[in-house]
Amino acid sequence: MRRTVLFSILWCIAAIGSLAQEPAALVNPFIGTSDYCATHPGAVTPNGMMSVTPFNVMGSDLNLYDKDSRWLSTPYEHNNRYFTGYAHVALSGVGCPEASSLLVMPTCGELNVDPATYGSEYMSEIASPGYYSNYLTKYGIKTEVTATTRTSCERYTFPGGKGHIIVNLGDGLTNECGAMVRKVSDTEIEGFKLLGTFCYNTQAVFPLYFVMRVSRKGTDCGPWKFQPPMKGIEAQWSPDDGTYKLYKGYHREIAGDNIGYRFSYNDLKEGEEIIVQTAVSFVSMENARRNLDCEQKDCDFDKIRAMAFEKWNNDLGRIRVEGGSKEQQTIFYTALYHSLIHPCIISDVNGEYPLMESGGTGRSDHARYTVFSLWDTYRNLHQLLTLVYPERQTDMLRSMVGMYNEWGWLPRWELFGRETFTMAGDPAAIAITDSWIKGLRDFDIGKAYEGMLKSATTEGAKNPMRPDIDPYIKSGYIPLWHYSNDLSGDNSVSHTLEYCAADYAIALLADSLGDKGRAKEFLKRSRNYRRYFCKEYGTLRPLTGEGKFFEDFDPATGKHFENIPGFHEGSAWNYTFAASHDIKGLTRLMGGKRKFVESLQKVFDEGHYDPTNEPDIAYAYLFSRFKGEEWRTQREVTNILKKYYSNTSGGLPGNDDTGTMSAWAVFSMMGFYPDCPGEPFYTLTTPVFDKVEIALPNGKIEIGCHRPSPESIYIKEVTIGGKRIDSYRIGHKELTSGKKIVFTLKERNDE
Repeated sequence: MRRTVLFSILWCIAAIGSLAQEPAALVNPFIGTSDYCATHPGAVTPNGMMSVTPFNVMGSDLNLYDKDSRWLSTPYEHNNRYFTGYAHVALSGVGCPEASSLLVMPTCGELNVDPATYGSEYMSEIASPGYYSNYLTKYGIKTEVTATTRTSCERYTFPGGKGHIIVNLGDGLTNECGAMVRKVSDTEIEGFKLLGTFCYNTQAVFPLYFVMRVSRKGTDCGPWKFQPPMKGIEAQWSPDDGTYKLYKGYHREIAGDNIGYRFSYNDLKEGEEIIVQTAVSFVSMENARRNLDCEQKDCDFDKIRAMAFEKWNNDLGRIRVEGGSKEQQTIFYTALYHSLIHPCIISDVNGEYPLMESGGTGRSDHARYTVFSLWDTYRNLHQLLTLVYPERQTDMLRSMVGMYNEWGWLPRWELFGRETFTMAGDPAAIAITDSWIKGLRDFDIGKAYEGMLKSATTEGAKNPMRPDIDPYIKSGYIPLWHYSNDLSGDNSVSHTLEYCAADYAIALLADSLGDKGRAKEFLKRSRNYRRYFCKEYGTLRPLTGEGKFFEDFDPATGKHFENIPGFHEGSAWNYTFAASHDIKGLTRLMGGKRKFVESLQKVFDEGHYDPTNEPDIAYAYLFSRFKGEEWRTQREVTNILKKYYSNTSGGLPGNDDTGTMSAWAVFSMMGFYPDCPGEPFYTLTTPVFDKVEIALPNGKIEIGCHRPSPESIYIKEVTIGGKRIDSYRIGHKELTSGKKIVFTLKERNDE
């Protein structure tokens, strides 16, 4: 209870002084920072390369926690209270630990470079878009950080006396520990840190280059490293240095595992500030310096903070809401904030970026993006960007096509120029098709289509995207154990469903491009999932190589992420309705509308629905495909929002998955959702707000809602341009036509 009250008080303090009516002032960056939601409260700009984040998941002398003792995939956990520095370049909402390195830690007193003991507990924690601050109780140091697109600015206010800026290049969330650092001047260092091995892909490594400047020359500076015990050899430095060796009088480069650098000051005045400026690049140290010189021409922390807030306010302000509670507005704008962190820019100010799966360097005249967690984001986040931020989505589409040109394959889960092969399917085809069908055309669709066909037709032995494609094409299904190169074992049913969704998108694109033969072929393939339907259980069920159902089967097993044959991170119930592209066909398999609706309702009533993962993310919206059952969508969506989304550190259903869970809330709270990726349609549901305005490049979407009482959660009627509509599913053109959409609500579904 004490932690909850403290959380609310500190967030309220953070909001004081901001413009109360501005969207960015309503954001609470602490939402999703506990319970494995994996967001962080650090400073970042919209879709920025740089983020600077408090790091509190490393073990300490208090033995409170350790990033490796729990599955922590974020540099910050709200319940932890031991700070060991600020990490640079963090991922948001992912399920595997990576990046969050280049740790910078201010300390006072005698120099100590041991990260296990130099950390500090903290208080007075504040976060707002583009800004984070705390107070280190061990040292009496106030810390503040802010960011630009590719750089960070950090301000440390010391109590006086001896102080230090410690740069730790060994620790971080990454499993790699190699680095290099070089002194450039008395106030500047440069180097690189090796990152990679995301989700056990041990070969997907890459360098992060950096340049770091301090605002004042130190009285002593130099590198340090961790020195393992030397058996049989007398140590050449004082035992007081422990296992960390300080290099004094050495000012050239040092490289290796677990190294660092320090700037020490022996004569700090009370209240004296030290500013640390850091820039990064995935290309070179020279580019990192260019990024720093371009984005921080002067060392004005408050100016940079104000610019970061303004960027967020402008982006979040493309959607304006009125009505609802202050809590609901905070949940909404924080969800929109989290939806605008990834994908993020990887190109430097000169346009250079690392070529996909190559040691080379490319140059682009548009923003090049990275962190394409497409298995997650193809379902709703790219639809949100297509609708509200089309210029950014267009550059992301160009980035994906560029990866195909450089590597020969469209991405699945790309990270900083490397393909991690995380999760399953062929999701780029869906994200690209969805944008194309909705009117984004300023990219090379011919190359994109070529890439889709390549992964959809190449034999498995030569196909990294669909390695188990051969039986899928030949027999219409993937049998158990045909290909078991996944962490969780066999995922044959899950893979088939993902291929079906991708093939449906390819069919839509082929039809749009006039390739009717391919359209017919891939539409047929998109129905392959039907082979798995089992009438006995009313669910999908794995098949053996002989085409028989797997015997040892329980459709409920897997909902706790235990490994089960056929399904990835879920049960058969989590996947059975994950065929939103073929609801009519699935309805026939189940025996008609009544049985379909009853079975789908069972998922919610008996606890089979999993809000923490993607396969069943659209389930609540499927009721609205049936006349007279739309009220179930309105009820279930309302219940999900109330139960799993809140203004607390645990206020997301689970891993935010680079904004996917947040994008679900953004759409759902506005009153419509893209329940079938690839199709230019949205299913309507009960809006949370009385008014929503979405700015478009050539107009706006305006949604109004008449709500007789707070209990009015069911839709009585919907009008568009004053005319009542009969369907609860509307097209993209209808949504963006400029005609006002008005919902009239009621308390009971039978009124």
